[in-house]
Amino acid sequence: MSEAAAARAPGGAQAVQRALDVLHCFHDNGPDLSAADLARRLELSASTAHRLARTLLGAGFLEQDARTARYRLGPAVTELGRLSYHQRGLHLAAPELADLAERTGATADLALRSGPYAVIVAGGSVTPRMGLRRPLHSTALGKVLLAWARPGDSGPSGLTLHAFTDRTIVEPALLTVELERVRADAYALNDGESALGVRTLAVPVLDGAGHARFALAVRATPSVITAERTAWFLEQARSCAHALEVLLLTPAERRPPPS
Repeated sequence: MSEAAAARAPGGAQAVQRALDVLHCFHDNGPDLSAADLARRLELSASTAHRLARTLLGAGFLEQDARTARYRLGPAVTELGRLSYHQRGLHLAAPELADLAERTGATADLALRSGPYAVIVAGGSVTPRMGLRRPLHSTALGKVLLAWARPGDSGPSGLTLHAFTDRTIVEPALLTVELERVRADAYALNDGESALGVRTLAVPVLDGAGHARFALAVRATPSVITAERTAWFLEQARSCAHALEVLLLTPAERRPPPS
């Protein structure tokens, strides 16, 4: 949020929004940031950025390298993240994803939506070195979350469609057609749209209202996920998705069992 935009918010809300904006600066899993970096990214004055950083430092949401005076996310963020992980029951998903990966020889990931991103919350891609956010339009996980969007989620028209390879869908009309195909086929495919040489299949973890609470994906090379084996991979992924519906959703939230 720029200073001009923040000025239009009520005083308390403005301070909260600015603090949240500082934390969001660390989303890209990049290097530690200085107060000047934060000021530049948020279009704030250096003094305002410094004051926000010091406040978050005191609350444990940031920590500072004593040598460089640069900031990184602090222990309070880690603590809240772990609490959220367990409150959502995501620790229960890990064994199912590990079993799916072992059966298929592919990487298995579970994601939920956060704004224009699919955020991987469990599975083989959750490593300290790898960012967990993926653009919705260029990933199978994201297409699933768009195709079975929850109430209040924005549609594809509000996305910025960056090209990551020459296969990335960057035309809104083509993305709309793709999402119609995803819903009709009950799965999404990413065939080199986010990275060449990678093929991903994704299916929804649906609630009783027919919305995707999560997206589940298996990812490998085209030599592993071949056209001939696609149906088998989808069968394995859907079996895992049904198990996750039971593990991650309350009985009131689940789809009724088939009659």
